[in-house]
Amino acid sequence: MKAHEIRLLSEDEIRARLGELKEEYFRLSFRNAVHNVDNPLQLRFIRRDIARCRTILREKESGARQVASGQ
Repeated sequence: MKAHEIRLLSEDEIRARLGELKEEYFRLSFRNAVHNVDNPLQLRFIRRDIARCRTILREKESGARQVASGQ
């Protein structure tokens, strides 16, 4: 998922997507520990998507705080 696609989502949708990604990452990393997965690069892609979601969520939250404080 690209950053501009994530920015179009609401905060609740980003949180939901973040939960899905964390669960998917856990399952894939567990499967990788037990035996090799078909595409080990998928772990990296999911980890980066999680980071993107967290970053954009933090941006939206800090932006909302700045608007509320009047800055």
